[in-house]
Amino acid sequence: MADQSTPQPPAPVDTGAPPGAPAARGLSRRTLLGTAGATGVVLGAAGGAVGYAAAPSAATPLTSVGSGRAMFHGKHQPGITEGLQAKGHLVAFDLAAGAGRREAAALLRRWSATAERLMAGEPAAHEDTGVARDAGPSSLTITFGFGHSFFARTGLEKQRPASLDPLPDFSSDHLDKARSNGDLWVQIGADDALVAFHALRAIQKDAGSAARVRWQMNGFNRTPGATAHPMTARNLMGQIDGTRNPKPADPDFGKRIFVPASGSADPSWMANGSYAVVRRIRMLLDDWEALTLEAQENVIGRRKADGAPLSGGSETTAMNLDKTDAEGEYVVPVNAHARITRPDQNGGAAILRRPFSYHDGIDADGVPDAGLLFVCWQADPLRGFVPLQRKLDRGDALSKYIRHEASGLFAVPGGTAQGEYVGQRLLEG
Repeated sequence: MADQSTPQPPAPVDTGAPPGAPAARGLSRRTLLGTAGATGVVLGAAGGAVGYAAAPSAATPLTSVGSGRAMFHGKHQPGITEGLQAKGHLVAFDLAAGAGRREAAALLRRWSATAERLMAGEPAAHEDTGVARDAGPSSLTITFGFGHSFFARTGLEKQRPASLDPLPDFSSDHLDKARSNGDLWVQIGADDALVAFHALRAIQKDAGSAARVRWQMNGFNRTPGATAHPMTARNLMGQIDGTRNPKPADPDFGKRIFVPASGSADPSWMANGSYAVVRRIRMLLDDWEALTLEAQENVIGRRKADGAPLSGGSETTAMNLDKTDAEGEYVVPVNAHARITRPDQNGGAAILRRPFSYHDGIDADGVPDAGLLFVCWQADPLRGFVPLQRKLDRGDALSKYIRHEASGLFAVPGGTAQGEYVGQRLLEG
């Protein structure tokens, strides 16, 4: 839960049809979504049961939420640099007994084809459930990665990156092995819950007999447009969470987040890829909410209302770590979360946080099972997540109020060109 903010670029809109295209006699879902309201397509209904016919009205065009579209093909996979999405699913798969490199390649080919269609607002090619038939793309992203165990299962050990070595143990870990790691990892995000669920079902069905679900987690964020103006997200502790995230406009952003195309110790198939650390972090909300506002702010090192550092200013004001109060005490406590996670206090270590909150119900004692599905991206986890987490492990005031319950590290290859599938350079190289 490092003190870094997720970029929120506006989502591009895809109209789905070229200008001047003739009206088709039969409209596909994608064509309908792209032209409703713009070309006069009308959906009418008769109300004869009550003695009158309802007059047809102009179809309502897609909202800005529904029409947002992310691109499947590109230099990097989707779901890394896009803004936070309202709904997310994280799911890990293990290859089935007897499945190897050939089956994995066929599976990634199926998954890539499905992801491309769904991200464009089209139904799945086979046995589509129809769950999302009324929605636009809703900024859907589907991202694929490989776990450490994948390479032994497919006979590709020599292609396994050294950066994918298992994460070290941390004193704050209380990890459930059944909900950690996995051969394959899929991240699904969208700004509509049904669109995200539709993608989850399609990916699960595509797995067929080649792979089985190892674990699956559901998350959420605030819906885009729910606030009066764009702002950094809040987590379930009520804190503005992510103020110092690296931004794509930063000159060293690419170097910190993505594996370079050349000059890297990583294998060539990881060019333009990234590494995702996934942690299920339970928040002990009853304990946290029992604290006074002042105590909460001292744990974090920032004001709860607006995210400004306790040393003064606004959310984006640089934190003054040397400022003291009348008693000579640091205004930002030495064990404050925001102080400990600053890149300039950790040899420049930086991660791109892109998390989801989660709530999995209330246990028999009335305690909420809720917290953060922490996902962070970096070019090298040994230079990104690991040093930051080690520093937090040694004295972060927030550690008393959270518990790390599951963990995974995944190599996420670069994006694909038209006609390619994710991981093709690894599986067919």
